[in-house]
Amino acid sequence: MKNILITGCSSGIGYYTAHYLHKNGYKVYASARDVKDVKRLQEEGLEAYLLDVTNAEDISRVLSEITKDDSELYAVFNNAGYGQAGAVEDITTDVLREQFETNFFGLHELTHQALKIMRKQGYGRVIQHSSVLGIISLRFRGAYNASKYAIEGLCDTLRLELMETNIHVCTINTGPVSSDFRKNAIKMFKKNVISEGSIFEKAYNEELLTVKEKENDPFTKGSEVVIKNILHALEAKKPQPRYYNTLATHLLGGFKRVLTTKILDKILRKI
Repeated sequence: MKNILITGCSSGIGYYTAHYLHKNGYKVYASARDVKDVKRLQEEGLEAYLLDVTNAEDISRVLSEITKDDSELYAVFNNAGYGQAGAVEDITTDVLREQFETNFFGLHELTHQALKIMRKQGYGRVIQHSSVLGIISLRFRGAYNASKYAIEGLCDTLRLELMETNIHVCTINTGPVSSDFRKNAIKMFKKNVISEGSIFEKAYNEELLTVKEKENDPFTKGSEVVIKNILHALEAKKPQPRYYNTLATHLLGGFKRVLTTKILDKILRKI
């Protein structure tokens, strides 16, 4: 039975993927950083671990427990992450660093440790959850954009360095998905950004804080949208280096390839 460690399973894509794979023949090691979420996952029948990706010791402990039981690690899905909203000039360096600690450095630390195991066993799959915002940028998403662009560069390099091995690195670029992501992003915005008096205060109120997800939005999909690509990344003999999820990702990724920067900027400014 193939096994997989998934981070960020408290909700959304991580939660859905963990349950789907568990029901379809995989041995899933789900993880979350809050005790209550780990307990809930366990009560739902998953083998779950407390894991904060910003803590290297947490990662080492969980990997040790997995390999102690199975002696192998077939795959890792680096899904943990959050969005820090706010204009670049309203984001302090410390807040930006905190964003990178989870979205990028945590992803790298788990990848770094997992690759040691996969090198030794001679195979493995590393699935990295990036975003459509690792391809294009939107205003007030600078910290998140930057963390996802960093993932893109890391994965592009990893693929080159692992090309002669049986270890595959796949990047997942997901567009808008119904989840707690936006709610959590607003929570982090209110925590870390002083909007009162900002030159963007009016825009924050009109575009960020009061806008809700639209019902029947053709661009927003459910968390299950990722499953087809996750399965291909796990099971294909030659998985793709990159998978686009949602129409928004395909459209904007296509625009990025064919349009000039000036034209693309005008389009993105209206989103």
